[in-house]
Amino acid sequence: MAIIRFQAVHDANSRKPNEISGKQNKTSDYFAVNVFDKSKMQKFLSQDAYSGVMECIEKGIKIDRNLADKVAVGMKSWALDMGATHFSHWFHPLTDGTAEKHDAFIEYNEFGGVVENFSGKHLAQQEPDASSFPSGGIRNTFEARGYTAWDPSSPAFIVRNTLSIPTIFVSYTGEALDHKTPLLKALHAIDKAAVEVCEYFDKNVSKVFSTLGAEQEYFLVDESLYFARPDLVMTERTLVGHASEKDQQLDDHYFSSIPERVGAFMREFETEAYRLGIPLRTRHNEVAPNQYEVAPIYEECNLAVDHNILLMDIMKKIARRHHFIVLFHEKPFKGINGSGKHNNWSLMTNTGVNLLSPGNKPKSNMQFLSFLVCTLKAVYTHQDLLRASIVSAGNAMRMGSNEAPPLIMSIFVGNKISQMLDELEVRVTNKKMTPDEKTELKLDVGKIPEILLDNTDRNRTSPFAFTGNRFEFRAVGSSANCASPMTVLNTAIAQQLIQFKKDVDDLIEKNVKKDEAIFQVIRKYIIDSKKVRFEGNSYSEEWQKEAKKKGLTNVTNVIEALDAYLSAKSKRLFKSLKILNEKELEGRTGVRYDNYTKKIQIESRVIGDIAISQIVPTALDYQTKLIKNVKGLKELYSQNEFKVLVGGRLELIKTVSGHITAIKSKVHDMTEARKVANKIEDARGKAVQYSETVLQYLEDIRSHIDKLEQIVDNEMWPLPKYRELLFSR
Repeated sequence: MAIIRFQAVHDANSRKPNEISGKQNKTSDYFAVNVFDKSKMQKFLSQDAYSGVMECIEKGIKIDRNLADKVAVGMKSWALDMGATHFSHWFHPLTDGTAEKHDAFIEYNEFGGVVENFSGKHLAQQEPDASSFPSGGIRNTFEARGYTAWDPSSPAFIVRNTLSIPTIFVSYTGEALDHKTPLLKALHAIDKAAVEVCEYFDKNVSKVFSTLGAEQEYFLVDESLYFARPDLVMTERTLVGHASEKDQQLDDHYFSSIPERVGAFMREFETEAYRLGIPLRTRHNEVAPNQYEVAPIYEECNLAVDHNILLMDIMKKIARRHHFIVLFHEKPFKGINGSGKHNNWSLMTNTGVNLLSPGNKPKSNMQFLSFLVCTLKAVYTHQDLLRASIVSAGNAMRMGSNEAPPLIMSIFVGNKISQMLDELEVRVTNKKMTPDEKTELKLDVGKIPEILLDNTDRNRTSPFAFTGNRFEFRAVGSSANCASPMTVLNTAIAQQLIQFKKDVDDLIEKNVKKDEAIFQVIRKYIIDSKKVRFEGNSYSEEWQKEAKKKGLTNVTNVIEALDAYLSAKSKRLFKSLKILNEKELEGRTGVRYDNYTKKIQIESRVIGDIAISQIVPTALDYQTKLIKNVKGLKELYSQNEFKVLVGGRLELIKTVSGHITAIKSKVHDMTEARKVANKIEDARGKAVQYSETVLQYLEDIRSHIDKLEQIVDNEMWPLPKYRELLFSR
């Protein structure tokens, strides 16, 4: 049973559900109406073309030009029937979003008119300018050629009047310049490695799919207030702003009734998502005011990544119709919870078995244990790399703040699983077991409940938690492309599964029975990875001390965390499985260094502009108002009465003056620090300089501005305040 489903994508401006058939439709009636999915291919392709595409998808083989031509004819016919006038290769460059260039279907005919044309060449490959996208030095301005190539495993879809074709993006010399290329390679690697391990337990397994369900948290801000905040417009977070008297301390927003205007927005973007084939299931209020969450049913990982990026784009567009702005920044508001994107990951076989869900027989439970402990071992071995996959300037503000997991990569498995692993560690030995010992052990393993969902508590403080039949990678930031953490996770586990099979086979070659060999390797992995398991409160200071004693790393500096991509261990991992070569690793890590620098650079410029052009003039006007008030009092009252009345006002004038002086001084110093940092050419060196000498001024300047916000006349204050931003719905 293949898990890959060809989903539908639909134009955000297309018909409403009840316009499809003239009556109110169920979601299932219009789900996936605008994608060239399996049903559309059966209708518009010849039988041999359809079979060829299915074979390419299922076996991961390349589509030749002859087959591409046949598919292009059918795809064009369908797209034109749907009203499409243009086509585009849709890809994920190393930026925060997606990229697309629209080309019309038309070409000249022999009579000087035009005719619609779309060939296999147009479908399979295009040549965008590779030098205009981030590459970390892989492509220079004079080396502009790059290629996008069709990814048939993610179906084409129509948005507005454009046929969008999911593609990879590589340089002229073959290096990956996108998020999708390494992800596809990682998914292929884990498929192959997992199938070989499954052969110990079920010979019918011929394919294993990595699955993903990404829970997306976000904030909504009223459009008019958003455009009155230059910091939100330029950086997607508030660089200044004093805490509201009331925010989330009453816990009254979480799961509460959804405001009517917000509900209307949710319903509309869900409808568009369903037309896009995105299987959204859950919506609710999150902890912070004006914070919400949307979550889908899990899908094949590559498709889920495409759908999540597409969903974010839909939400932004639909929000404008409701006069909202969606904020995906991890920490848009200081002092309240930030937003994450919890990645629910598992492995599914072509036979319909979830490899992280126990069965009802000892053999299926042994299979479950094998994949469970390989995951534990992989996370322990590559904890630094997993951290690197999720760190960013925005996510660093959220992690470890009693609202999101710390940057210590620990794993929560729940008391029941933890006890079982401890028992296996004690009971299994490296010595040959007697038949009675093996029978008793198998019987005990067979007692693992088939459904663990209710036997595994939830631990929201853990960055990587087992939740009954999957792992929830909670550390991923809300603005992130899931492809990066999913590439690392699937690659690391693929390597561990390969090692698992080698370790078991080595014992079998030494005449150890298969089941006994599996148990012995499982025990070894339990012992090796025990330090990464933690069942308690990951927010606590005690855990940080304990983790340090265990040897778990806790790298909170973004640049140092990113360095893990370039460690010898990481290079061996990616090279051994042919996911990324050294040049590609260095290039994309350079992009992340540069991205960090530019985020801080932009934020420092914006706060400097707000401070000097808005806050200081406002504070000076207020100070002048106070001075006039003092002068007026002096004219009205006797000297003794004046002294009594004016004391507090003079102190207030001095306080305002002190903040103004401090702001101007710190903005000047920050600008000078930025000038020094900008002279550094090395991407990492510049990022370090920005982190160490520029970043600190953002908080220093903010502290003075926020204090002025509490002092200056509310009518004079130039920016919408937190109480307005967070409670306008």
